[in-house]
Amino acid sequence: MSPTRILLIGISIVAFCVLMSAVGRGMGDTYAVFLLPLSAELGWERASVASIYAVYMTAMGVFSPVTGHLFDRFGSRIVYVVGIACLGVGYYAAGGLTELWQFYVCIGLMGGLGAALIWQVPAQSLISRWFDRGLATAIAFAYAGYGFGLLVFAPLTQMMIEAQGWRVTYQDFGIAFLCLVPVIAVMPWGPIERGAPGNPRGIRAGCVQGGYSLFEAMQTRLFWAMFAIYFLTALAIFGVSVQSVAYLVEIGFTGTEAAGAFGMAGMLSFVGMLLTGIAADRFGRSLVASISYMLTIIGVVFLAGLQEVAVKYWVFAWVIPYGLSMGARGPIITALMAMLFAGRGLGAIYGMIILAQGLGAGLSAWGSGLIYDLTGGYNLTFAFSIVSALICIALFWLTPEIRYGRLEPAAHPQAAD
Repeated sequence: MSPTRILLIGISIVAFCVLMSAVGRGMGDTYAVFLLPLSAELGWERASVASIYAVYMTAMGVFSPVTGHLFDRFGSRIVYVVGIACLGVGYYAAGGLTELWQFYVCIGLMGGLGAALIWQVPAQSLISRWFDRGLATAIAFAYAGYGFGLLVFAPLTQMMIEAQGWRVTYQDFGIAFLCLVPVIAVMPWGPIERGAPGNPRGIRAGCVQGGYSLFEAMQTRLFWAMFAIYFLTALAIFGVSVQSVAYLVEIGFTGTEAAGAFGMAGMLSFVGMLLTGIAADRFGRSLVASISYMLTIIGVVFLAGLQEVAVKYWVFAWVIPYGLSMGARGPIITALMAMLFAGRGLGAIYGMIILAQGLGAGLSAWGSGLIYDLTGGYNLTFAFSIVSALICIALFWLTPEIRYGRLEPAAHPQAAD
């Protein structure tokens, strides 16, 4: 196979992963646009409405280790087909729901399972089999599909809700996603899964060989440092993001303006993730990650300050730094995991790390709604976000394996299997 053909196949796989990221995570995070219409029609408190998103994020995290295991054992076809089908059925059913527990099942559990099955766990494993040099950049593109999805789906969702209501909007998205099922089912997954010839993370002799098992990885300091970073980053981001549209509306923005600002943040996250992935290879993970977290902190400070500033254009002081930093740490950690934990258990290992993100995001989303109900505002949520980001900066600098990109040989005596 010629280098040009290998590159073209690799680019096609990355493009597919971008689409799945946009559908799985980008669409899922447009729940921030649904939050006020749901609350207005159903008469629920903010904590109850936010808890649906919390269940979604928690479920995505809990199902991610399962996704890794299924991917490692059964391959891509069944994982992607079941995932996109779960999203389609869940979103279509959501259009007819009236009870909170029903939303937990359809949007929370089915949406979370679907997103877990088609998002980063399979994407990271597939891309790492086709890229060696430039792996961080390739993974950054796939990760950035989340931002691309927000850019497209947030304003589109707002327009559809204004035109036909949130129920029909959910059903329309469900039908669209179900139409993707037969397309994914007939894709040539065998050649895709084998990877590029000579790639150290490709499939040899019919299976992925060597590397860490999940149990072995969990005995390393690196694994738990990554787990903590994903959990705390989720605390820093998702409580703010899920309430951002409602917050902007409450301080004087129209629904379209608020959704547009949220969508613009998504667009900038696409750019930020790409730049972060490229910069981390050149300037160092800890430095680039620290800059990214500082952008998050700056964005949250300005978002909080909008309560005191009557000029709407100041929203860009939140959108730009916050958007550029959304998800930007993901490509750094994902590429590092693909390099250091490559082998038979990579999918399960990465899935377990995503569990931390789901737990943190679920706690943050539910907690932000509870804080609003108890205090009538968002300032405590903003404070939690800033403190969590600062702790993450410290972890990037104080964990040698992340800072220098290597594990001590003694940490894994079976690495050469």
